[in-house]
Amino acid sequence: MKFSRTSAIPNPNIYVKMLDEYKNLIYVEDEAALLKSKWKAVFKDPSRPLDLEIGCGNGFFFEHIVQKHPERNFLGIELKYKPLVQTIRRIKKLGLENGRGIRFHAKFIDDIFVEHEIDNVFIHFPDPWPKKKHAKNRLLNSEFLNKIFKIQKAGRWLDFKTDSEPYFDFVCDEVKNSPYKVIRYTRDLHKSEWSGENFMTAFEKIFTRKLQPTYYMRFERN
Repeated sequence: MKFSRTSAIPNPNIYVKMLDEYKNLIYVEDEAALLKSKWKAVFKDPSRPLDLEIGCGNGFFFEHIVQKHPERNFLGIELKYKPLVQTIRRIKKLGLENGRGIRFHAKFIDDIFVEHEIDNVFIHFPDPWPKKKHAKNRLLNSEFLNKIFKIQKAGRWLDFKTDSEPYFDFVCDEVKNSPYKVIRYTRDLHKSEWSGENFMTAFEKIFTRKLQPTYYMRFERN
């Protein structure tokens, strides 16, 4: 791993201190590495499909999808402690047993999953790194897409949403250098054929009120 471990934080904030309250609901770095190839076992029903959200944000989408699909299990990866705890707190309050959180840097996702371990993947509004000099920091480059492709099962998909047109265009180019097939594409999700099935995140509502379109693609793993 190439980022700080929770166990090495000298002055943990309130959210780091709260992790003990969410034992077996949130897994930090070393715990996550040990669960590589074994993630289904952390759920009450390991026979269910296992989906993944990368970057939980405020947790409203994760809460929505976990509650809407009790027939599936869900993992949420988040690097920041506050949104991670807030996300899993929502799940715990509702008594939902099919959602778990992971504190990890998604860039190194192949450190915690083996090939074909994951079903569908959601990546909504990742940091767009808008300045040209910072574009190299964008998560959804071809290298990362290849990592996700390997950990997914055949026939599954990856959903990507952003409010940033430059980032969307960047991903359009990057996906050409990955094995994925684009099966959905729109530069204005709310005016598309998929608008009815879309759950609007808090960020998305803010952008929409400002008449900012949401860009959306779905990639299929063959």
